Amino acid sequence: MKKLVLFLVLLLFTAVTLYPIITVITISLRPGDRLLSTSLSLIPKDATFESYVTLFRDRPFARWMLNSTLVALAVTVFATALASTAGYAFSRFRFAGHRAGMMMLLITQMFPATMLLLPLFLMLGKLHLINSYLGLVAVYSATALPFTIWQMKGYYDTIPRELEEAALMDGAGRWRVFYSIILPLAAPALVITALFSFLTAWSEYIVAAQVLLTEDLFTVPLGLKQFQSTMTTEWGLYAAGSIVVSIPVIGLFLYLSKWLVSGLTLGSVKG
Repeated sequence: MKKLVLFLVLLLFTAVTLYPIITVITISLRPGDRLLSTSLSLIPKDATFESYVTLFRDRPFARWMLNSTLVALAVTVFATALASTAGYAFSRFRFAGHRAGMMMLLITQMFPATMLLLPLFLMLGKLHLINSYLGLVAVYSATALPFTIWQMKGYYDTIPRELEEAALMDGAGRWRVFYSIILPLAAPALVITALFSFLTAWSEYIVAAQVLLTEDLFTVPLGLKQFQSTMTTEWGLYAAGSIVVSIPVIGLFLYLSKWLVSGLTLGSVKG
């Protein structure tokens, strides 16, 4: 009986979770801009892929996807590299400002990115990075780093120091120890760091709307906003674009799933 109740509860939560996704898929298959329908069928009677075709044929959606991919990959590489080295430094070394630095990283996570829009915009303006990917990558990386540094630091704490001491006694340098021994052992945490950095850049809208001003530079969230106007909204294109945008994220989660649990749990044991 307990297993049956648990199964029914899980089934209910699964249905609640899948309902919005199925609704978006249904809307994307409807012709025109019909948002509402009296039909209860998951696949509309007159289903069509015209919205998906229009996305890539008549709109610069492929360009927006490419822009988002370039920005997200740049943020992933930059933030992962910085987080892996900074987390190792905070984990293994004690230096002036060590504790204060960790506390500052923790405090910065308490403030939402929207609160920092004005100072970030002024800083990017003085650096002439408005309407450029470099400015956007810098903001996204700075947003992701506080969490990712703490994540990497916590995971490094779980790796025995004796492994490094043995390698150092055998003549390996500090960089060789870090690159050849520590990083391979920290692969689950690196996956979490890379995934979090990628998602930070892939689906963000508010900061991108302030930094990017030219339509050719728009990322996917900004591009989807173009389907909404004051008088009407192209719901078919909106839904189709949302489905296409979610495919890379779902693929990443499925591919990296074997590293996700260990990376999140072990990295949170110590801190």
